[in-house]
Amino acid sequence: MKLGLENKKQTKWAIALGVLAVLLVAYEFLPMMTETSPPGSSAQAAPPIVPRGTTRGGKLGKKQRVESLDPTLKLELLATAEQTQYEGSGRNIFVSQPDPVAIPKPVAAAATDENKDDTYIPPVAPPPPPIPLKFFGFASKPGEPKKIFLSQGEDVWVAGEGEIVNRRYKVVRITPTSVEMQDVVNSGPPQNIPLTQG
Repeated sequence: MKLGLENKKQTKWAIALGVLAVLLVAYEFLPMMTETSPPGSSAQAAPPIVPRGTTRGGKLGKKQRVESLDPTLKLELLATAEQTQYEGSGRNIFVSQPDPVAIPKPVAAAATDENKDDTYIPPVAPPPPPIPLKFFGFASKPGEPKKIFLSQGEDVWVAGEGEIVNRRYKVVRITPTSVEMQDVVNSGPPQNIPLTQG
């Protein structure tokens, strides 16, 4: 059985690369293993966190900021926080009171354009386009719901109340002299189409 180790030069290079890989892995992971200590052992507390831009013992603004990961409760800090007195302006935010600062009143009236008419006329919406269908007769038999003939050019439809014609126009109501139609695409108001002869 051959292991492919016939060439001694290749074997020496493979061993050297393997040792180098083991050393690199040990170099990467050994510091992590030595820093962590098992639970219950007496390890020193972590150093305080120093904000970026300051040195250890330096000041951040007016107060020195010292943060620690020590979870023990500091009773002296708690006592000073409990003794803090609120010193506000005396205004109760839960009771409606006039604002102590008076708003100054305008000295003169604002300048306006006297020639301008003060009446506001709202813009009028344009009327919807007329429905291009023609109502030219009835298609119902006695005892059946009313149906009508509608045409547009050479196309003819038979429809009853509530039905859609030409995938756009709904038959709202049928009377003996006209039909009420609504454009469902433009959501326009219903329009009357009179009965045409011929």
